[in-house]
Amino acid sequence: MSPFHKNKIKVDRVLLTLTSILVIGGIFIFISAAMGLLAREKAVFFQVLGSQLGFGLVLGSVAAWVASRVHYKFWRKYAFYIFLVSILLTLLPFVPGIGLSHAGASRWFVIAGISFQPAEILKLGFVIYFATWLSGVNRSIHSYQYGIVPLFILLGVTGAVLLSQPDTGTFLSIVFAALAMFIAAGAKWRDILITSLVLMICAGGLVATRPYLLERFTTFVNPSADPWGSSYQVRQSLIAIGSGGVWGRGFGQSVQKFQYLPEPVGDSIFAVFGEEWGFVGVLTLIGLFVAFSLRGLLLARRSPDIFGGLLIIGIVILIVVGAFVNIASMLGIFPLSGQPLPFVSHGGSALFVSLVSVGIILNVSRYAKQS
Repeated sequence: MSPFHKNKIKVDRVLLTLTSILVIGGIFIFISAAMGLLAREKAVFFQVLGSQLGFGLVLGSVAAWVASRVHYKFWRKYAFYIFLVSILLTLLPFVPGIGLSHAGASRWFVIAGISFQPAEILKLGFVIYFATWLSGVNRSIHSYQYGIVPLFILLGVTGAVLLSQPDTGTFLSIVFAALAMFIAAGAKWRDILITSLVLMICAGGLVATRPYLLERFTTFVNPSADPWGSSYQVRQSLIAIGSGGVWGRGFGQSVQKFQYLPEPVGDSIFAVFGEEWGFVGVLTLIGLFVAFSLRGLLLARRSPDIFGGLLIIGIVILIVVGAFVNIASMLGIFPLSGQPLPFVSHGGSALFVSLVSVGIILNVSRYAKQS
């Protein structure tokens, strides 16, 4: 039996519209931010632009359309293999000759001159497999054997791979998605509290034993401690956002992106956007992500089965947590995580996987219960 959808039931137009606005708006924001690269390195500018538009937008849109046509239960059937392959792919950056390192992190591999960040695939693979597990043991989730223990095992395996790169931001998104799915599946408050306590202890241990995390936490507590070192990015981000005022400098008019902001097309892109579009633009962007999350959660509630609902919740939390962690980091109300802004920041593989993820949600929406 073909996994492709054959009838004419339409996808949810509200979520599709919100995603389209975020993606199209994100491309314009990205192009403007990338002008800072054009002024310094033309070759790099065309390279990142090609990756974002070619691999991320064009191929991602095609893949999203395909995903919206594939019956969502197809992912459940092959969930274990998807998760296993995503783990193996995430280990490829450690292979000499294939792996690519940047700024002390080994998160990419290169094939035929094209770089990929496999952690993006791992996020989706984790959600698919965990949704499959939770929906399969739904009535036994209150037991340690089928509830909290498998959660810790999955997070332990995923964390071991991601934190060795290191990629704390991606792992943080996965943790939030896993907790949201665990709660939605009907976990007892006892297990939720135990899980939260263990995770907080582990987080404290990571911060205490990893210098780069301790530095970020120290910067968060006291941003003025090292203004030309660890605090530089946050301070320049706040200057950019503050100089945008109410209405912003205007599209393409950012000053900070040319010399001052580190990674203006990466995790600092929100600061460029804030400078150009001001307080009104920032509120609009945040509102779009809030609307995206609310619509996604509504579709999860209307899902025809537990697996579809958990799948939507996991994907929505991955995207929205990534967005708000990035925004909060640039505003200085959360430690820097290196987390990109979904649909906006540079990263062809990130945009590609985000669009595929939305395509999966749209397929579930075809079968949503009407209320």
